[in-house]
Amino acid sequence: MGKPHPMALRERVAGFVDEGNSNREASRHFRVSPKFVNDLMKLRAVTGSLEPRRQGHGPGGGKLADHAGFVRERLQANGELTLDELCVELEGRGVTVHRSNVARLLHRLGLSHKKRRFKPANSSEPTSGTRANTGPNGASPSSTRL
Repeated sequence: MGKPHPMALRERVAGFVDEGNSNREASRHFRVSPKFVNDLMKLRAVTGSLEPRRQGHGPGGGKLADHAGFVRERLQANGELTLDELCVELEGRGVTVHRSNVARLLHRLGLSHKKRRFKPANSSEPTSGTRANTGPNGASPSSTRL
């Protein structure tokens, strides 16, 4: 979304219209769109202020907002749940959501849905399997030149 026009411009446009000029004259004079001037004058009539309205959605919305506590409790009780399992449990509570919505909720809550590894992350052993057929100096036979 674009940024709202500065307050100084908003005040000057409203003052120009208050002097008796039309909205179209104000839009030509200040080189803004006629819709901006019309919307600005409507905003002042409704709210009494020239402050721009908040853009985007309000915080805390969405169908999962009421179920955040439930999701947090389930993950604390059993941290090995996948996104699909959480979707099934939420569907049992009457909420049908996609797994991406659950992932965004977990991110907002600062939680992770990833399963934990059997070995600790700071282990000195590699997490992947050993490489097969490594030649001298760790190179694979296909990459060594004869």
